[in-house]
Amino acid sequence: MATYLMLINYTDAGIQHFKSIGERLEHARHGAAELGATLVSFYLTMGEYDAVAVVEAPNDEVAAKMSLVNAANGRVRIKTMRAFTEDETVRLASELPV
Repeated sequence: MATYLMLINYTDAGIQHFKSIGERLEHARHGAAELGATLVSFYLTMGEYDAVAVVEAPNDEVAAKMSLVNAANGRVRIKTMRAFTEDETVRLASELPV
């Protein structure tokens, strides 16, 4: 499974409904499982992004679907990026031409 970081910003509607974040996260976990992905962890953050989610998905298409499904309610805007593990990074580096 590939790892993805989802950088999340809440919309005004998201802030208004923030008190139900626990329910939203459970819904996101269930939806991820239906797509064949896993919501590994979620962090409320301070700074440029309001939250960060770590997701494992079998491919980019599933990660994109998860991002779109979660943003469809208009409560969040999500930027998704592929993250390579330390082992994947070392393997990639070893495959570089001299």
